[in-house]
Amino acid sequence: MLALALTVGVALAQSIVFPKLTGRIVDEAGLLNASQRNEITSRLAALEAKTTDQVVVVTLRSLSGHSIEDYGVQLGRHWQVGQKGKNNGVILLVAPNERKVRIEVGYGLQGTLPDAVTSLIIQNSILTRFRANDMPGGIRRGVEDIIQVLTGDAEEWKRRAVSRSPSREPSWGLVIMLTLFGGIFGLILLQMMRDLGVAMGFIPKKRKGIWRTLDYVTSSSGSSGSSGSSSSSSGGFSGGGGSFGGGGSSGSW
Repeated sequence: MLALALTVGVALAQSIVFPKLTGRIVDEAGLLNASQRNEITSRLAALEAKTTDQVVVVTLRSLSGHSIEDYGVQLGRHWQVGQKGKNNGVILLVAPNERKVRIEVGYGLQGTLPDAVTSLIIQNSILTRFRANDMPGGIRRGVEDIIQVLTGDAEEWKRRAVSRSPSREPSWGLVIMLTLFGGIFGLILLQMMRDLGVAMGFIPKKRKGIWRTLDYVTSSSGSSGSSGSSSSSSGGFSGGGGSFGGGGSSGSW
């Protein structure tokens, strides 16, 4: 069961098809016009020039059956938004067909932009506008709030988040990570037991059942290439090598 669960988890992660990182805004869903894209892009470029923090806005036609939490963390790792070593990337992800939104935060900014603050931004600034069918307004206001936090108002935002006491939601990206790490540890333990059993003659060298599945999973995981490298963009913008671990918040409308 453990090997089967790990195989399914790896297959799900590998099945996600990501859009190309073509700029600071990747508007697959077509929610923004040219003027709005240019305005937001300019503000995000100015933010990076001032702080080195990278913020990318992406709208999707569909999550293709994946949770927005899993999609967000996997997209962050694939694009490598943020600077290597600083891990200071943020992704504002909008999936209008599923009516989901998420702010995905890189490792290095989780202290500045904690879950309570991203939840406050989503609930108070983004969702109120999305529910009024003002998608561009919600995206613009979300970007403005993220920039405010990253350029010096972080402590004030944290106080506001605490005073509002929003209901905390589980960080599903972290749950998935812990589950996968536990699965990998169990897999290694099973493999050690299998090898010991073969060496002592308890298990035949020709594996069957769970042992054959275990061989397949370990060989596949060892031979598969990494999908974490960021794709070069036609506009000269690309991720800088940042890393993500599931920090952030989600919302729906």
